[in-house]
Amino acid sequence: MKRTSPDRSTTGRQTVVTGLGVIAPNGVGTDAFWKAVQQGVSVLGPVTREGCTELPLRVAGEVAGFDPALLVEGRYLVQTDRFTHFAMAAADLALSDAQLEHDPKSPFAIGVVTAAGSGGGEFGQGELQQLWGQGPNFVGPYQSIAWFYAASTGQISIRGGFQGPCGVLANDEAGGLDAFGHACRTIRRGTDAVVVGATEAPLAPYSVVCQLGYPELSLAGDPHRAYLPFTDDACGFSPAEGGAMFVVEEESAARRRGAPVRAVVAGHAATFTGTAGWEHSRPGLARAIQGALDEAGCSAEDIDVVFADALGVPAADQAEALAIADALGPHAANVPVTAPKTGFGRAYSAASALDVATAVLALEHGVVPPTPNITEVRHDLDLVTGEARAADLRTALVLSRGLMGCNSALVLRRVPDDRR
Repeated sequence: MKRTSPDRSTTGRQTVVTGLGVIAPNGVGTDAFWKAVQQGVSVLGPVTREGCTELPLRVAGEVAGFDPALLVEGRYLVQTDRFTHFAMAAADLALSDAQLEHDPKSPFAIGVVTAAGSGGGEFGQGELQQLWGQGPNFVGPYQSIAWFYAASTGQISIRGGFQGPCGVLANDEAGGLDAFGHACRTIRRGTDAVVVGATEAPLAPYSVVCQLGYPELSLAGDPHRAYLPFTDDACGFSPAEGGAMFVVEEESAARRRGAPVRAVVAGHAATFTGTAGWEHSRPGLARAIQGALDEAGCSAEDIDVVFADALGVPAADQAEALAIADALGPHAANVPVTAPKTGFGRAYSAASALDVATAVLALEHGVVPPTPNITEVRHDLDLVTGEARAADLRTALVLSRGLMGCNSALVLRRVPDDRR
């Protein structure tokens, strides 16, 4: 039986994606990103960032060819970290894609919601080096704001003149999906549009040293063997930088202005299962999936593709495979599952935002992209490997779990041809 979300049915305000912007290790811009993802290109490689090459982390996904000075005004560059540079550049791409401009007569019509886990580590490290090397007079005034995980929300809203409801989520990897849930609630409460997404820049020395405490982090040196979820050789995940930003709007408001509607954000749910062990994420993730299905008003049989969290830790991978089976029942055996992030890395909060970007593009193109570097699957999943798979995709399920115990699920729907 299909279910209908009481919250949405009472308001009639549905959230749709109208704009998409991507800054990722495998491509800057949506077209370059989708081409690489569809072809299963793997860009994981040796860590080359200054100060990181002698650390135990050997493999990561670095964004190449990104010059923030060409995309962000100088007055913002000097007061922001690399993760915020990614966010502002991706937000610009999303706003351009959505054909949405700030209206000075309606300053409260657009809000901003971002998620971040690592914050501005590179900027903060530079200022602390100045403090210890030369003294407090050499620490700039922006140290107090650039490292802060809320910096991207603040700078996007200030730069764009967006005075609608703004927020930030700092709840680990799952925050990338939870930001969409927050944006949808904001739209149901009356806001017309929200700039939403997540970006990360965790490849500065201080940030990498902090990550070395994660037992889930892969320290393998071979880029083709470092991040292999759902396999016998799984040894953790390779981190990445970058992310994705979106414009989501109330559907009727988007249609009134003739905006391109790319996908429907149909349902979201989240749970928390703590850090007692990855096996405990199974019931929490299954419950999040069911909650997202309930809010979307769809059944398990409606799901056409699953974008997996794919942590790369055997216990976590098994828990995810079982959670998918628990939530989707017999239909789970027939659903293609994919994790394109194995080709460019897991970018913490931005990992699930990049998965959402991939899901939107997959729904548009009718293609399930492959999971790079993987040939043999240990778990009972129809994991798409090798080449992309053509499919009639109408509904996608995106999953995410955080290292601290958060679980999140998001359901996206393809826009029918007569409503595009």
